[in-house]
Amino acid sequence: MSKKNKAAYYENYGDASVLKIGELDLPEVKEGEVLVRIKAAAVNPVDSAVREGWLMAFLPLNFPAIPGWDVAGVVEECGFSARRFKPGDEVYAYARRPTVQHGTFAEYIVIPESYLAHKPQNLSFEEAAGIPLVGLTAYQSMFDAGKLQAGQTVLILGASGGVGSLGIQLAKDKGATVIGVASQKNHAFMKELGADHTVDYKDTHVGQAVKAIFPEGVDLIFDAASGETLTQSLEALKPSGKLVSILNQGQDLDKSINFQYVFVEPNSTQLEHLRQLGEAGKLKLHVSGTYTLDQAADAMRQIETHHTTGKIVIVP
Repeated sequence: MSKKNKAAYYENYGDASVLKIGELDLPEVKEGEVLVRIKAAAVNPVDSAVREGWLMAFLPLNFPAIPGWDVAGVVEECGFSARRFKPGDEVYAYARRPTVQHGTFAEYIVIPESYLAHKPQNLSFEEAAGIPLVGLTAYQSMFDAGKLQAGQTVLILGASGGVGSLGIQLAKDKGATVIGVASQKNHAFMKELGADHTVDYKDTHVGQAVKAIFPEGVDLIFDAASGETLTQSLEALKPSGKLVSILNQGQDLDKSINFQYVFVEPNSTQLEHLRQLGEAGKLKLHVSGTYTLDQAADAMRQIETHHTTGKIVIVP
């Protein structure tokens, strides 16, 4: 008898109204896999993009599909050779598989244990669930792709959003100087997270404002906003600097720019590093709203406004 799993799921692409709530068969726990009881699942803009079919050329998907890639929960069962964790361990993960189907907007998930890391002990399940996607995105963008070092200067576009707010904190921990770009109402929030300078993209030309502070330019632009903000900021990049974007794939950029596009990948080693930062009090994560599984469609509509400060999470 296969175990049942209450979940939010969809059987065809579309807006939030295609989401259904019901019971699906839970896959059996195979070699190297663990069963996790989900305590919280964060909602990200990409969840809606996948559901609407924008990424179908890039991400294979099997219906019925359960959305959600961020998870914090408790290990319930370990498959053959899965020995890094034991039942009762509190864990968190970025749970994106090569094929989208078994996501985190559910009561349970079966996942390779290689995706999991120990949950930061001092953070709630809701806070911990908000870290993996945005934390790994910021980490892989600034350090793996951007090679950001202590003493360098990084310009973060969209710095008050989920990815950007983790970016500020990780860059400061590294010893970099941070300029955060967001609307005026979020400047105090960015300063609180550690931004050294703030720029309002609405009232100023971003590149000129940055050059006024750093005439020689910045070492790294980390783009989590794109659009006009990105276009304006390019003049503030040092000739030797690098541009890393999680939104722009570079088709319309000048080929002379040292550029890299990043689409985040699971990495449990980096999640353990983020756990250590969280436990050292160096990562703040603001949960602005919680929804039940039955309210999953409302949670996705909220994220689609693109005006979420902090994270919203689903608590099964």
